[in-house]
Amino acid sequence: MDDPRRPAVPEAGLPGGGALTTGRRVVVFGDAPGGDQQVDWARAGVRDVADSRDFTDGDVPPETLRGAGATVFAALGIAVVAADDGQLRALAAASSRPVLSVSPELVHQALDPEPGYVLGYRDGVADLTGRLLAPGGPATEPAARFADTPEATWGIQAVRADVSPYSGRGVRIAVLDTGMDLAHPDFAGRTVTARSFVAGEDAQDGHGHGTHCIGTACGPRTPAGGPRYGVAPEADIFAGKVLGNGGSGTDAGILAGINWAVTSGCPVISMSLGADVMTVHPPYSAAGRRALQQGSLIVAAAGNNADRRSGDPGFVGTPANSVEILAVGAVDQALEMAYFSARSLPGRGGQVDVAGPGWEVFSAWPLPDRYRTISGTSMATPHVAGLAALWAEATGRRGLELWATLCQESERLLLASVDAGSGLGVAPGEAVPATRGAA
Repeated sequence: MDDPRRPAVPEAGLPGGGALTTGRRVVVFGDAPGGDQQVDWARAGVRDVADSRDFTDGDVPPETLRGAGATVFAALGIAVVAADDGQLRALAAASSRPVLSVSPELVHQALDPEPGYVLGYRDGVADLTGRLLAPGGPATEPAARFADTPEATWGIQAVRADVSPYSGRGVRIAVLDTGMDLAHPDFAGRTVTARSFVAGEDAQDGHGHGTHCIGTACGPRTPAGGPRYGVAPEADIFAGKVLGNGGSGTDAGILAGINWAVTSGCPVISMSLGADVMTVHPPYSAAGRRALQQGSLIVAAAGNNADRRSGDPGFVGTPANSVEILAVGAVDQALEMAYFSARSLPGRGGQVDVAGPGWEVFSAWPLPDRYRTISGTSMATPHVAGLAALWAEATGRRGLELWATLCQESERLLLASVDAGSGLGVAPGEAVPATRGAA
């Protein structure tokens, strides 16, 4: 007989790296025999339970997320619960599904090398100065292979989106970030579905990071105010606001966004967010696995906690360090690693899978600015998400097959795989065989 004084499932230890937590718990359920997925929440003493199946497209309102005793994300088999240890023990006994893990709910941030583009510019100047003053002087600076032109940004050229016959037409890309400037003129006439999972805020982007990422993944082919900056200009945009206007958000909001994107049939989910936590956070492993099973690939930023200028390679943080989530590192115009781009961790999980352009990336920004150039693995991630949409359109592949295609077709770089994974993601060309499958 189980000892009632002990939790039925060991709780994951509090993460290192100074990560913030909310006091709530994230519970991952296993698969139930015969498909029965019943939980007797009243028996566990948990009230005011919200289930994503009770909302259209699994779209749980942010006020519900904040106030519910438990929020169940049915497509993911995960719940965020406000419960004490006794209730959690009772919950394990009251569920027809095994409880696989219980973890503290984390707070995540938009991933920029520094908070604010001015500080990012400062670090760019410092990086260039350091290279120029290094032994050998300017000759040690690698020659840039790409540069912005009036026609296309250097990133669009590097990933070959400008010469690809594919545009992402008919493919839904969910970008889970700080929302989107819904009045931005470059997106007039586009199919945009926007939701907020942040209490007290609508889907309008009051930060900028989300609009920039959406621009890179899905921006127009011929914007009026500059070069082409979007990889998949005809993709359908699903803008999920999971980070507030201050740039941070909780597991509950992020998992709500993933549940909504999966339920809405988005083959590609882009997340340029995370926490500098070295250990894998179990909820994202479960979310990534169940998303893949339903045909949705989560693409996430590896993180910006490195400083290669001083010999610190950093590490891939959560959620990108989950085995079931594709992690993206950042390269510069010379196709060298960006100084801030995190390196793979030893052991299972925590690997960088592919690289994308992430240094001095020009893209959309909320009005009145309209455009801005910033850096980060945040910027590399939507490049790869846009590429995933192009490959999904070209081949009909989804889930794990789409993941394998992105890595197999990437351009090999003269960089260590622990830094750049399989190499630079690139767009499909004319030679892609016609192997379209079901969406």
